[in-house]
Amino acid sequence: MTWQIRPMARSDLDSLMSLQEEGAVAGMSEVFPQDSYPFPREVLRDRWSAELGDPEIAAYVATDEQGRLLGFAARRGDELLHFGTRVDDWGSGLAAWLHDRLLETYLDDVTRVRLRVFEGNRRARRFYEKLGWTSTGRTSRTTFAPYPVLLEYVRERTPDRPGPRQ
Repeated sequence: MTWQIRPMARSDLDSLMSLQEEGAVAGMSEVFPQDSYPFPREVLRDRWSAELGDPEIAAYVATDEQGRLLGFAARRGDELLHFGTRVDDWGSGLAAWLHDRLLETYLDDVTRVRLRVFEGNRRARRFYEKLGWTSTGRTSRTTFAPYPVLLEYVRERTPDRPGPRQ
C-alpha cells in the first residue's frame, strides 16, 4: 500500500471525526470510560475547525491511493498537537511513517519537539518511546472531564535527520 501525506482540509472533518472517535474509544477507554465520558465529537470538531483556521497550526492527513483518510497529525511551533491513525491500520507501520513525515515538516531551527500524552494511554506512550521520545516528568491535566493527567515528552531532532526510522 502506498501512503501519502497532505495538508488537512475542512472537507476532511467528517472522516477525521469518525477516525478519531474510533481510535479514542478503542485506545483510551480506560482514560475516558465511554459510559461516563463519551467521545466529545462536536467539541472536537469545533476545535479542529478553529485550528484549521489558525496560521500557527499545521494539520495533515495520511491517505491511501484512493484518497481515503488513514491518519492525522497536527503541530504548532515545537509541539506535536494531535496524532492518530485508523484502528484497522494499527501495527501496519503507518503510524511510524506518519510520525516521521510530520517530523520532516518542522522548521529547521526546531531541534527539540515536544508533545503531551495521556498518562493512562499506555499504547501511545510505548509508541512514542519506541520512536525516541522521553518523558520530562512534567504533567498537566486535560480540559476534558474526568481531567486525566497528561505527561510531557520530548525528542531531539536535526534537520538532516528528523529522527530514527523504524
